[in-house]
Amino acid sequence: MATFIPHEYLRAAPWKNGGGSTTEIAIAPLGAGFDDFDWRISLATITASGPFSSFPGIDRSLMLVDGDGLQLTFEGTRTVVLSAAQPMLWFPGEAAVSAQVKGPTTDFNVMTRRDRCRHQLEKITAPGKLARRSAATLLFVAGEGAVLARGDDQQFALARYDALLLDADDAQEWRLEALQRTAVFRVDLFI
Repeated sequence: MATFIPHEYLRAAPWKNGGGSTTEIAIAPLGAGFDDFDWRISLATITASGPFSSFPGIDRSLMLVDGDGLQLTFEGTRTVVLSAAQPMLWFPGEAAVSAQVKGPTTDFNVMTRRDRCRHQLEKITAPGKLARRSAATLLFVAGEGAVLARGDDQQFALARYDALLLDADDAQEWRLEALQRTAVFRVDLFI
């Protein structure tokens, strides 16, 4: 059965270094912590420049949701800027990463433990059709506007920052309806 995850019920937790906060959207297994999750999806708000936490054995993807941009420096040498023109980045969690921000940014963060599962993150647009390709799929409304997700006899109305987690028992085809073109992030989790 699909799980609707309304943003209004999620709570942000401040980072220990004071540089931002994280809002966990979904995690598996349920109740897992940073040391034992198979996969974790969250929103991070970065308000100050500083280092990223290290996550050995984890593959990470970031997608910019809000803000003017996020500059990331890897191992002190390679710099990548997340922006509207280049909104997504994949990197290993053990990499030494430092972030520089000019103002607050919000990014969508997917982490998978590489010896247990893998993920694919992409930006799609509603309205449109969604064909399932993994055991678990999470849809996250990143853009302005409402999205109605319909699959078999289920339907869910999602607003901005709401998510929908589809499991193996859910419909294999979904329609994403919207009155205006709306950005949706799709995460496929291969377990």
